Amino acid sequence: MPTPPTNRRSSRSHLAFALPLAAGILALVLSACGEQPPEVVIAEPGEIPPAEQRPGDPAAGRQALLNRAVVTCGLPYSAYKASTGAPAPEYDLPGREGRNAELPYQLTAHTADSGVELITSNCLGCHAAPLNGELVIGLGNEFLDFNADPVMDVEAAGAYVEGDAEAAAWPDWADRIAAIAPWTMTDTVGANPAQAITLALMAHRDPKTLAWSDEPLMELPPTEVLPVSVPPWWNLDKKHAVFYNGQGRGDHVGTMILASTTCTDSVAEAREIDRWFTDVAAYLATLEAPAYPWPIDQALADDGERLFNRECKECHGRYGRGEHYPNKLVGLDEVGTDPAMANAAVDDAEDYIRWFETSFYGRHGDAVPGRGYIAPPLDGVWATAPYLHNGSVPTIAALLDTSKRPTYWRHDGAEPDYDQAALGWRYRELDQGREQFASLEAQKWVYDTTRRGYGNQGHDFGDELTEPERTALLEYLKTL
Repeated sequence: MPTPPTNRRSSRSHLAFALPLAAGILALVLSACGEQPPEVVIAEPGEIPPAEQRPGDPAAGRQALLNRAVVTCGLPYSAYKASTGAPAPEYDLPGREGRNAELPYQLTAHTADSGVELITSNCLGCHAAPLNGELVIGLGNEFLDFNADPVMDVEAAGAYVEGDAEAAAWPDWADRIAAIAPWTMTDTVGANPAQAITLALMAHRDPKTLAWSDEPLMELPPTEVLPVSVPPWWNLDKKHAVFYNGQGRGDHVGTMILASTTCTDSVAEAREIDRWFTDVAAYLATLEAPAYPWPIDQALADDGERLFNRECKECHGRYGRGEHYPNKLVGLDEVGTDPAMANAAVDDAEDYIRWFETSFYGRHGDAVPGRGYIAPPLDGVWATAPYLHNGSVPTIAALLDTSKRPTYWRHDGAEPDYDQAALGWRYRELDQGREQFASLEAQKWVYDTTRRGYGNQGHDFGDELTEPERTALLEYLKTL
């Protein structure tokens, strides 16, 4: 019997994660501009039509993903080395070159026009994670810790900055982090603040020129950060919209590089990133889901497949022979899951949507939010716990039986074991929420489904199944 995997997605300093990370970003409503603003379109439930994606070179895209910077400001290398000790990479990642081969996978080296070597965050911080002791590109990191105020780490690292050139480069990063800091912080491990970060960044940028303004140019978003579970990259090739609520349609690259708004101060800079990220998108389209690493009862899985094709394929598609994924946006009234994120992208969002539509990033894409969520592709679903768009349900077994969903829960630890029966990381059910713990360190591990945006309701279709049917369905999902 194979050894159960451990997950080493332990929290790291906000120095590593202070910058917003690309492609997993759910920043979907942007800021207003334009004398003749475009019409704001709100999507109705139903199938999302396809859009042609620009061709790219997958091999060049992988090299660029591992070695080039979407976020082009950061901490001077000498200060990074002095403040952190320059830890060696924890995981082998073939293809990392030069300085990048010496860095943890979630950091990238970038040489600024001034000649200063900078260390900055990259897409893999959110979109790569360990599984069975190996780093899997495209697996959302559900154990990231965004609890700390990043300004404290940034200022501490700044004490090591020396020399005129480095002193001139450092504020380009530090000032941006200070401006968006309230939107980078969550209070639950695993909740991702990407949506709030991008909204805050957009509020400081002119959509026509992308010039940064120290004073916000529009009303800033609420500092209440709604939780987001990072979806896997290996399903991007199937999806006609990047985000849970159907936003990010048309050409996907412009949406995927919104993290560049941390540092990109001109359309010319954005255009250059867009050029090579087209290759990255082509590479991401080649990713495949990891295979389930333990024995599968094939006869039981065959029963589960028949059940799946009877009960689930209308929304989630068909797999194997005759494979088809419908890209279906399911309305809130039908799916019943927590509505906060979907509603936030529609209510009072016209100015934000128009910002995107009039900016460089939206020239080939469309925002088009909807009051609902897309039923996602299920390739590799066994590896992507916790579930629903907000990560509120810890296992697939609980997703299929609402009576098993805990109101308060926490992972068994920063390196929990995988539960082969329930399909998810083992968790501990709690009797009450955060208030039972005195320390913030303990409180941050608590997932409280009674909070706004954290609800675990809805998607109750599995309640109509018998326990043997759910068992067969779980066995089939291992095969995807």
